[in-house]
Amino acid sequence: MAAIKRSRDNVFGSSITLSQKVYVRSRKGNAAKVVQEHYLRTDIPCSSQLCTTCILTAPKDSSGTSRPFVLSSRPSTTQKWGPHYLVPDTNIYMRAMDLLEHYAAFYDVIVLQTAMDELRKLSLPLYNRLRALTRSQEKRFYVFHNEFRQETFIERDAGETMNNYNDRAIRTACVWYKLHLERACKKSGLEAPTILLLSNDKENRQKASEAGISCTNLESYIKELPESNTLLDMIVAETELNPKDSQNRYSYSDYYSSTKVQGGIKAGLLHQGILNINQYNYLEGTVSAASFERPLLILGRESINRAMHGDVVVVELLPQDQWKHPSAKIIEEESIAKNDNPDEDSVTTIVTPQEQQALIEEAHKAQSSSAEFKIQPTAKVVGIVKRNWRNYVGHIDQSSVPADATSRGGLRQTSVFLIPMNKCIPKIRIRTRQVANLIGKRILAAVDSWEPTSRYPEGHYIRTLGDIESKEAETEALLLEYDVQYQQFTQSVLDCLPKEGHDWRVPEDKGEPLWQGRRDLRDLLICSIDPPNCQDIDDALHARLLPNDNIEVGVHIADVSHFVKPDTPMDAEAASRGTTVYLVDKRIDMLPVLLGTDLCSLKPNVERFAFSAIWEMTQQGDIVSTNFTKSVIKSKEAFSYEQAQLRIDDKTQKDPLTESMRILLRLSKILKQKRMDAGALNLASPEVKVQTESETSDPMDVEVKQLHETNSLVEEFMLLANISVAAKIYEAFPQSAMLRRHAPPPATNFEVLADQLRVCKNMVLRTDTSRALANSLDACVDKNEPYLNTLIRIMATRCMLAAEYFCSGTMTYAEFGHYGLASPIYTHWTSPIRRYADIVAHRQLAAAIHYEPLHPSLRDKPKLEFICHNINQRHRNAQFAGRASVEYYVGQALKQRDSDAEGYVMKVFSNGFVVFVPQFGIEGAIHTRDLSNAEMSSTFDEDKYMLIFNPESKTEVKLQLFDHVTVHVDTVVEESTGKRKVQLRLKKPLIIA
Repeated sequence: MAAIKRSRDNVFGSSITLSQKVYVRSRKGNAAKVVQEHYLRTDIPCSSQLCTTCILTAPKDSSGTSRPFVLSSRPSTTQKWGPHYLVPDTNIYMRAMDLLEHYAAFYDVIVLQTAMDELRKLSLPLYNRLRALTRSQEKRFYVFHNEFRQETFIERDAGETMNNYNDRAIRTACVWYKLHLERACKKSGLEAPTILLLSNDKENRQKASEAGISCTNLESYIKELPESNTLLDMIVAETELNPKDSQNRYSYSDYYSSTKVQGGIKAGLLHQGILNINQYNYLEGTVSAASFERPLLILGRESINRAMHGDVVVVELLPQDQWKHPSAKIIEEESIAKNDNPDEDSVTTIVTPQEQQALIEEAHKAQSSSAEFKIQPTAKVVGIVKRNWRNYVGHIDQSSVPADATSRGGLRQTSVFLIPMNKCIPKIRIRTRQVANLIGKRILAAVDSWEPTSRYPEGHYIRTLGDIESKEAETEALLLEYDVQYQQFTQSVLDCLPKEGHDWRVPEDKGEPLWQGRRDLRDLLICSIDPPNCQDIDDALHARLLPNDNIEVGVHIADVSHFVKPDTPMDAEAASRGTTVYLVDKRIDMLPVLLGTDLCSLKPNVERFAFSAIWEMTQQGDIVSTNFTKSVIKSKEAFSYEQAQLRIDDKTQKDPLTESMRILLRLSKILKQKRMDAGALNLASPEVKVQTESETSDPMDVEVKQLHETNSLVEEFMLLANISVAAKIYEAFPQSAMLRRHAPPPATNFEVLADQLRVCKNMVLRTDTSRALANSLDACVDKNEPYLNTLIRIMATRCMLAAEYFCSGTMTYAEFGHYGLASPIYTHWTSPIRRYADIVAHRQLAAAIHYEPLHPSLRDKPKLEFICHNINQRHRNAQFAGRASVEYYVGQALKQRDSDAEGYVMKVFSNGFVVFVPQFGIEGAIHTRDLSNAEMSSTFDEDKYMLIFNPESKTEVKLQLFDHVTVHVDTVVEESTGKRKVQLRLKKPLIIA
């Protein structure tokens, strides 16, 4: 029950108050009265620079100044509407955010509070994008709080729907703006701009016209703009289906209702998880559900049911007689669905005959397989909890372009397919008026809908990135594809930097406040060891003998948290970016360059603020004591890994700094052995380095990264520091410590690899503990194939779960452990220049040692959980972006260089196999169809992971998993993705028809 009481005492003053009494029932059944007050004001400005009235009455701050007015005195103009301010309704924000962000249009926009609040309820990501627009000085989007302005506030009528109420509130605000600006401009003799309501709601526009409001729909407005062809392509696709046509159309299954989904999950009949599409078979996906040891298989278009890679889906288990094993065949969308017509809507079947045949073949193989452990439960998607739709980078499928499309004139739309760069994403149907300009280009598009009667999702064009294969377009493409925030830092972020800029110095006088609580460690022989040409130096080390024959070891980390304070624009930006992203030719910084490469970087012979972890150790590497302190250091040298190794190995070098590095190296070997004895894993990943031309960054050559003992030296002491800090901050803040865990992988993750090693190499892989796994990996050695052990470690790494950041209060201590490091607790503290998690750990450690109080946000468990979720995602995306950059540059480096290379068979399918080439750190599929021009038979022995070519003949050749092969390496532009990819052709063993 509610009663509204309007205060009449000050109707003509600066504000009035609305009191609302709401009666709510408590858990005990008692009625409690809650009084809510709503303040209405008359001084909320229109923010138009044409208005002299609001300039006089606008609220002022403590210095007596008002906020600058946003809306221009010379707004955008069109032939029909003249100079105008735009007022979009909520639906425009929902359907046209890409348009609103476009540089060519949509300036001087009045964002009504009513529309903004409604948008926040409908879509938080779109709301955040709109908020970003309101902060843009260039676009001039002004938030008008119409629900707090006395003349624009309205009360909801009895029986009025919320949608109708919001529409009426928007119209009321438009009327006020129109009359207000007409009065204001009349006083100054100026022409008032048109207040133009932008709405696709026909009924809303009709009522607006009756109220004297100028209004139009989105498409009509865009047609009057200079770049209308491009902008019209960006309108969200809206599918209209004729009921008569629907009778002859096949349809995907409808999703279950939310009530049925919630009840099914609660009863254990339905299961929720993230859909992952197989990169080698677009008709197969998996969903990991908590109640099943193995992932659930989702096979075929009908079972995938319009879900896309990364969607959070709800699935229903299929009968056990329909359970199958994962695909043993390479199935590519571009070969099976190559001739689909983007203009054809009246499909009579969702599944093509070619797709049906591929699934039948897989079913037959599953029934004949003797490997019971390979059989997995199958399921079908019956609901979508959360779409993972985003903007996708791709190119136009030229085979989908009508022959006469490039010669069509006017504004006629053409339906074409966009093929995304990511093979796990289906083709997207978009409609465009500029086909001729888009062929051969990298473009950005968004998915708008996927109707049950359409084989493919509908989307719209956003913008063109550039020519396919051009360095600029491909680099921007991978940044967009992996959601890397690469925009320039805003002025509000840069304003947080020290005013002295590059001239900032550590104060000479130790009596200065900045010295309080800091130890002076400038006399220590400290040095840094990093990759070549490293500019953002996070860490440095020292070691020295103590009088008691023990050793003092220090790890000194850049004191980034001194410069990046909580609740500042720079802190918010760093938290959003999460991590620095390293590409072959550039670095996308988490923090402005002034901090990352200068003021925070522990450069040699420069005094810098640091956060130091100092241990006293015995000669056997046992820790006697641990101390943390804020400090001032002066690094004596900045070595590359190779330079440090040469210095240590040079026996003629006997200076104190070199001797301290030798102490560090000796201790690091002891620490590493202790970790290995505890069960730490020595895993591997393919890493290569692309040599680029210094001025143009063009790729020149590819080489395998060389590791030195000094790499391990630095790694061991960084691990020790992270483990020590984790224990300290957890002790101080057991409910909110920023930690990192690596969960033990389920035993089922290793079943296939263990069987492969047993069958192909007669080797045993034990996985009951991390120590057992480490020992068995050490034993997987073939003296005739030195690289085999590394290959097996790479494959074992892919069986692992990903490490993740978490807030200590969200898990039990038993779940804290880091499986790969065999450590019960761990965090990241040693790289605050490039990781936001480390900044949080720095702040918590500073509070733990009583250097400064802990900021309230770092005790807020929900906020920390949100931060952890974001930086986990950003960390993974940064890794993917880095690998994609290497892949692109490797392809470019090999573009003019055909060569033969050694490789190893990593996967075997019924119609091909995947070869890993260590020299270039790449893997590629070789199809059986490409092995010979002549007719050639082949048999797939799935139980032996073997392909047999020309069986029982003189030319019989057997190719098994882990086999050593020779391949010819060249490059080709992949039709499916438009990317230049390394193409492999088998040279040895020689297979002939």
